[in-house]
Amino acid sequence: MANTLNVGRDHIELAIVLAVDGSASVTYEEFGLIAGGMAAALRDPTVAAGLVGHSILSLLLWSGLGQKDIITGWSAIETAADLDDFAAGVDNMPRTVAAGTTAIGEALLASLTLLANIPVIPRRNIVNVIGDGRSNDGIAPGPVRDRMAAADITINGLCILHEEPDLLTFYTNEVIGGPNAFAVTCRGYQDFTEAMRQKLTREIKGPIVWSD
Repeated sequence: MANTLNVGRDHIELAIVLAVDGSASVTYEEFGLIAGGMAAALRDPTVAAGLVGHSILSLLLWSGLGQKDIITGWSAIETAADLDDFAAGVDNMPRTVAAGTTAIGEALLASLTLLANIPVIPRRNIVNVIGDGRSNDGIAPGPVRDRMAAADITINGLCILHEEPDLLTFYTNEVIGGPNAFAVTCRGYQDFTEAMRQKLTREIKGPIVWSD
């Protein structure tokens, strides 16, 4: 599903792609926890205050090679109602990709395509890669990450460590990059909401200087 973007200015502060792992390592119960946790984090008052009026968001679901779907296209978060509508879509996102392999490089390419098709100019571009495993299919993420970083796109990560306790090392070396890039971790899905909240809070703390 893609929303029609309607922004009342030529420039906005922040464009965020939420790129969510739908591969086989994520059970259906865990997928529901990701969706619910992301929606709860988006509705957090501090996060909401930083997003409303300053951001556009999109939601991408991905797994293996050729398995990616734009669940929600670019959505202008002009009001609290806009954010609530977007969060509701996150909370209820369907699992539309095959629960197969993990192709993070392909997810980055899909995110890059999304960012290349924004009809406004963001001051900051961020891709949030959310997953619980290393890339094992498709193009390697490192070269795509480097290409995006060279274009001043930030790739941040949220690593769920329940199956791969050293996943942060892989994300640090192969996935995250660009201005002020970082990755956060959670031990398991029970900690996901708080990790996502902290991640979004950190991302929206960049300076906002308007020149309407």
